[in-house]
Amino acid sequence: MAKNLSENVISFPEPAASVVRNGAQGLVSEQAQTRLKRFNAIWPLYRYMNDVSQIMQQPSQELGDQWDRSIHAMMAKVTMGISPASVLEAYADWFSHLMISPGKQMRLAEQYWNKNLRLTNYTANGAFYTMLEPCVEPQPTDKRFSHVGWKTWPYNVIQQNFLLTQQWWQSATTGVRGVSKHHENMMQFGARQMLDMFSPSNFFATNPEVQVKTAQEGGANIVRGIANAVQDWQRSLQGQKPVAAEGYQVGVNLAVTPGKVVYRNRLIELIQYEPSTDKVKPEPILIVPAWIMKYYILDLSPKNSFIQFLTQQGYTVFCISWHNPTSKDRELTMDDYRQLGVEAALDAVQAITGQDQAHGVGYCLGGTLLTIAAATQARAKSNRFKSLCQLAAQTDFSEAGELMLFIDQSQVTFLEDMMWHQGVLDNSQMAGAFQMLRSNDLIWSRLVHELMMGESTSANDLMAWNTDATRMPYCMHSHYLRHLFLDNELSQGQYLVDGKPISITDIRAPIFAVGTEKDHVAPWRSVFKIHILSDTDVTFVLTSSGHNAGIVSEPGHPRRHYRVSHSTDQSPYVDPDTWLETTAIQEGSWWLEYACWLEQYSGTPVVPPAMGNDEKGYRVLADAPGSYVYES
Repeated sequence: MAKNLSENVISFPEPAASVVRNGAQGLVSEQAQTRLKRFNAIWPLYRYMNDVSQIMQQPSQELGDQWDRSIHAMMAKVTMGISPASVLEAYADWFSHLMISPGKQMRLAEQYWNKNLRLTNYTANGAFYTMLEPCVEPQPTDKRFSHVGWKTWPYNVIQQNFLLTQQWWQSATTGVRGVSKHHENMMQFGARQMLDMFSPSNFFATNPEVQVKTAQEGGANIVRGIANAVQDWQRSLQGQKPVAAEGYQVGVNLAVTPGKVVYRNRLIELIQYEPSTDKVKPEPILIVPAWIMKYYILDLSPKNSFIQFLTQQGYTVFCISWHNPTSKDRELTMDDYRQLGVEAALDAVQAITGQDQAHGVGYCLGGTLLTIAAATQARAKSNRFKSLCQLAAQTDFSEAGELMLFIDQSQVTFLEDMMWHQGVLDNSQMAGAFQMLRSNDLIWSRLVHELMMGESTSANDLMAWNTDATRMPYCMHSHYLRHLFLDNELSQGQYLVDGKPISITDIRAPIFAVGTEKDHVAPWRSVFKIHILSDTDVTFVLTSSGHNAGIVSEPGHPRRHYRVSHSTDQSPYVDPDTWLETTAIQEGSWWLEYACWLEQYSGTPVVPPAMGNDEKGYRVLADAPGSYVYES
């Protein structure tokens, strides 16, 4: 539009310009003078329009993009980073296909009618029979209605109405022919979020458990709940951690395994841990944690420190502690994380220990980055890793769990605009997304227990660590979302490093991969795909619990179990469901399984190396846990 306007304005006064030229030669007629006066009258307007036109032409695309991004960034503060366009697109896809599916409508109407008949019958009999067979049972993981009060009238009717409604909406949002799988998942997720918000367990008038407790305590639980709410609000305003996390402090009773910071750059501190044995295996271990979290999830309390466990097995252990980026670090890229992170750390490890190879351990995003680094080295025919251990780490993102609900073209663009404005993806925004995935457990049930029941959440070291989140820089996270999550380039051999693609099939180091049964961040079936993507020996472990608690699974931890299998590059492929059915459960901790596996790839024990190496420029800089871990 600006260009067309400019062209029109510029072409208009050309006849008047010729008058000026003629006038300069003394050949100005009366008609020409009149035209000149008209030209002079509109000249200021012409100049103004022309100047505006020029300004609009030069940076029009840039200014437009900045305007759009600013609007999106402001919207993101209200929508918690969720793209309204993505939500509307999903709704339009579902609703339009439902409207042209009379068969589906008929089935839903029939289900709705049957639901009401069953509920009417249950309501009529529920007042007289306390042990009446329910119409529908809650999911095994749904603990909201476990209190005995939910079996008494009228709460049993309220509960059944909610569960039947939940069941109907599950049917309504799924199985509509023509709707894309992604949009179906979004609609299913959205319906669940709305229903969880209005669950009868969330309200005093419809929650018998809260009413019984209030009667027993004379309302003292409500008073405590109000006090809890006020305290949480005050601490949130002041940027303080929850009360439950106050008993745990980094360097005091968290991250206390003895060690030294032996290398530091703008992105990492490298910690070398003191040996726990007289002799150590010659091959060191380099741990690459995810930069979305503080590293000390692998060095919590002494009783459940994975790092301390490895030192006790006779290994020299190094761990990366990531810098917590700010808006000044917005230009950090994925290549920076690979080069300044994994490769710089590996250079230091090899210089300090004098070994050509190391065992690599990567957790979550750190495992993905470790795989990228190993594949890059393999492409160059370098063999710096003796083995690789992937802890809840994905290399194929086609089935990356419910996080994929937030990943499509519209959503990624919206997130990019938000990060462009801030420079980083803030920890509170990431935490909000994870809480939405498990809103029933992490939001509503917690509010019921803390605000209405007046109970305080018991603290533990893992919960304290969970409040100590980090940020992610704009350029890196945008690249990660687009090239790994959205386009899934790593699994397809299309991910570029230094302008050339890398392939996981080039990796020849044996792989020990760990998935967790209840992982909503890196679903174990997604982690299992390393069997398809690699051409090396793979040991796969499926452990109990979730993304964090399943990894922090020290020996002696109650109610822990795992499954394990070994395959070579010649083994036939077994799909994950068949694998689950045919692989026996073993009680205990997978840590011991990893120690036995690692033993076979390690050499004869030697005298432990010194802490750092002054001669090669890796001097001791500070005591562990260093300084980066304290960045907030």
